[in-house]
Amino acid sequence: MIEVLIVDDDVRVARINAAYVSKVAGFRVAAQAHCAADALAAVEEGPVDLILLDHYMPDRNGLAVVRELRGLGHRTDVIMVTAARDIATVQEAMRQGALQYLVKPFTYAGLRTRLEAYASLRHTLESGGEAEQAEVDRLFGALWAAGEPDLPKGHSTTTAELVRKALRSADGPLSAQEVAESAGMSRQTAQRYLKLLERSGRVGLTLRYGETGRPEHRYTWGTDLPRT
Repeated sequence: MIEVLIVDDDVRVARINAAYVSKVAGFRVAAQAHCAADALAAVEEGPVDLILLDHYMPDRNGLAVVRELRGLGHRTDVIMVTAARDIATVQEAMRQGALQYLVKPFTYAGLRTRLEAYASLRHTLESGGEAEQAEVDRLFGALWAAGEPDLPKGHSTTTAELVRKALRSADGPLSAQEVAESAGMSRQTAQRYLKLLERSGRVGLTLRYGETGRPEHRYTWGTDLPRT
């Protein structure tokens, strides 16, 4: 069983999240915590394999909890589950090693797919051995694929994955036209998916100003976002 710590300052929300987790095969709620201090204490007492971590708490925020855990030597996996939507928080969560970032409010299906993807990834990693490039790519993309249920109607996970690969393989920020050429799709399609991914926090947007005309939008994959 994968032991899960639920951390949310709202007792009612924590109970709902715990009920969701309990419905997913292979997962068990180890404990619930409603502040950072209690979350840290729960990890110390263990065992905790995965933390569903809120960002906004009364004593310190979720990212501070992650930093303290790492400083104490805990390598417990973290999925952020929070209403925080600002890009700075999303970026910092990535840098601190959060495996996923689930924005409230969310559905049971949204959480379940992420937990199932995490369980699959964990099983693969525990098998050990060496990995060829294709296997490495699959591992890095495992939790990305869990985002499929959150794509709006009419959007394809396959197309989103092509956009992701185009950005991740680039040496720097790309324009929508450059993404389209790399991914083999129309500029309009690339632009539509880039806007969707930018709103979700997976893609960063910068502006490049020329001598005349409107600034050009340049896009960067989330793990390559510039530090601020």
